[in-house]
Amino acid sequence: MAIALVASLMLAAPLPAFAQSCALCYTQAASAGARMIDALRSGILILIVPPTLMSVCMVFIVRRKSNQFRRDEDETDDTSDHSDREW
Repeated sequence: MAIALVASLMLAAPLPAFAQSCALCYTQAASAGARMIDALRSGILILIVPPTLMSVCMVFIVRRKSNQFRRDEDETDDTSDHSDREW
């Protein structure tokens, strides 16, 4: 019931309400020429792409290392006696 209520509220809300942004940025972009708008788009990409790539790489490395440790544990569990473990 709650999901249906939230979905209906989102459909009833106007789309510009979700795109509220800095008024200064909006007025500067609206009064700028084509070169400034291209520079603004390039700046947005420069600010978004590197952190996204770094996050994806970090998740990939962490998953790879996690799987590596699991494989090492599985190999040692098969060859050693479980009663000799020190907790």
